[in-house]
Amino acid sequence: MQIHKLTCKKKFDQHFLKDQNIAKKIVSFLSFENYNTVVEIGPGLGILTKYLLNNPYHHIFLIEIDKELISFLKKNFSISKNQIIHKDFLKWNPEEMNLRNFAIIGNFPYKISSQILFHILKYNHYIPECIGMFQKEVAKRITSYKGKKTYGILSVLVQTFYDVKYLFTVKEKVFFPIPNVQSAVISLKRKKNMIYCNKKMLFKCVKIAFNQRRKKLKNSLQEFNHIPNFYKIPFLNKRAEELSVKEFLQLTKEIEIKK
Repeated sequence: MQIHKLTCKKKFDQHFLKDQNIAKKIVSFLSFENYNTVVEIGPGLGILTKYLLNNPYHHIFLIEIDKELISFLKKNFSISKNQIIHKDFLKWNPEEMNLRNFAIIGNFPYKISSQILFHILKYNHYIPECIGMFQKEVAKRITSYKGKKTYGILSVLVQTFYDVKYLFTVKEKVFFPIPNVQSAVISLKRKKNMIYCNKKMLFKCVKIAFNQRRKKLKNSLQEFNHIPNFYKIPFLNKRAEELSVKEFLQLTKEIEIKK
């Protein structure tokens, strides 16, 4: 592959993985349980793509924002043009392609990894699984639990819909250019027994609660104090970091019922 003419673009926060063993390991975590389509976010030079294409029975789509990299991928991989989507993933709607059941994989740009997660959550009903590389600090937040300092908005919202697992840490030296932080690969597997609630209300309650995480919920959630018997809602004497994912769901349901 000719890569010497390509340059990493800061505006896209590009750090290319160069370790083939790690790439192969990341792809190996895809379970292909009840799906056979995978969407790779930001394939870059195709280090994951190569292993994704090894199985001819899987349908692969690549979403890449960088035109130069799209040209590179077309030249170096046997992949049809309709499999490569030139788009910002944060503006991508799978319904436009009639995709209803697919996994997500990728080495996610650090700067927008949280936004990528929120976009995945928006379409979680179509996405049974995600294997992603994140900045280690973000991966720790996603997989954190109540009582820990790293427990927050991402922890609760992602774990509401997915079982999360921290898979392994990735050192800086396996990327070029070398980033200033370590990375980590995590897996998200959609929960089989979902606890349903008003998704919009859940997001609102969790964000308000953690944006004022030192306050007790009866103070941070004051915009709901007009609700009848508001102060009798369970957990209001606790702080956000003291509530489990299940308790946040219960709190959301109580607010929704009493509205």
